[in-house]
Amino acid sequence: MSTPPMNTPLMSQPGHDHADDIAYPSSTGFLLVHLGCLGVFWSGMTISAVVLGVVLYLVRIFAVGAGYHRYFAHRTFRTSRVFQFCLAFLAQTSAQRGSLWWAAMHRRHHRYSDTAADVHSPLVRGFLYAHVGWIFVPRNNDTDYEAVRDLSRYKELRWLDRHHYVPVILLGFASWLIAGWPGLVVGFCWSTVALWHATFSINSLAHLVGRRRYVTGDQSRNNWLLALLTMGEGWHNNHHAYQASARQGFRWWEYDLTYYALCALSWVGIVWDLRVPPKAVIRGEQKLGTLVIDKVACQLAASFPIKSIASQVLETLARTPGWTDLKARLLSASMRAEAFWSEIEPPQVPTLDEVRRYARARLAQTPSLEEIAVSTRQRLLELVYSRLIEAASPAISA
Repeated sequence: MSTPPMNTPLMSQPGHDHADDIAYPSSTGFLLVHLGCLGVFWSGMTISAVVLGVVLYLVRIFAVGAGYHRYFAHRTFRTSRVFQFCLAFLAQTSAQRGSLWWAAMHRRHHRYSDTAADVHSPLVRGFLYAHVGWIFVPRNNDTDYEAVRDLSRYKELRWLDRHHYVPVILLGFASWLIAGWPGLVVGFCWSTVALWHATFSINSLAHLVGRRRYVTGDQSRNNWLLALLTMGEGWHNNHHAYQASARQGFRWWEYDLTYYALCALSWVGIVWDLRVPPKAVIRGEQKLGTLVIDKVACQLAASFPIKSIASQVLETLARTPGWTDLKARLLSASMRAEAFWSEIEPPQVPTLDEVRRYARARLAQTPSLEEIAVSTRQRLLELVYSRLIEAASPAISA
């Protein structure tokens, strides 16, 4: 089901924080690899270099999806310690830092998706920051080992995380050995740049463009083109609906080449216990968790014209007998929102039924619609109440 956008953004744009300034020296390698792509005018292009580039792209996009994402970040399947190391090493040839760093950052993304605490939300800090800028912010440099305690107990993974450029350097050197300078430029640099932007597009475009089948409390979307470019990672709304699944293409027509490859590996015993979404999740019949309901309710409540509603309520109350006493209690900080609304019911405030219809028009189908509507109205009343206090304050002081 396609979901219409809300009337207002999920989060207001935060003020500038110097801790979010991009540290340009740390982006040097990123820029050099991009510039290295221009070396084709000097090295030339060969068939072997092009084949090498295609192979490296496919192998590494699988390693990013299956390794960084589905295994290290979400533990959606099990494997041996040896293949775990191989996945980490292969994923790190993509030059996206260490597996522990990647997993910790991604877990944080899911915890705070599309809020001010999200490390790469395009709705909060814009497309370019979400796509690539956040990577070079100094506050994001260190690995949060507390967030990946299940992984950081392996000393070989900690070593790889500290020396995350070793696999990249080795692959670059191997590319040169295999196909000469065209192998380094076309085979390695071109495929690396393509790999970067395909991966980064999940952080940026997959929260802006596509369809939302499930209510997830964020703006994650399914995008068929991104799914094609990333071997299945583009079914992003599916993934946010059930993060524990090794399969992200929930429907049979949602191609997920990474999952198919994992199935093949499971047939020969290299991986096992591939987790898939329950049928109730696929059909959208599973109740949402409290955290998701609260998050969606906050977003819906904030999308109402709070200031306008409060102004109309204030005008109505000003003509009501007993308003002077009620206003005094309102500003005395002794009256809570629940008590205030128990005494009055102005027509300008949307009723529960109106909020229910409002939510139904803006959300994908969910069995938790009633809980969302009730929570949304409660938060809406709290927001309007706060605006009433602000609006009434000048009048009482005068």
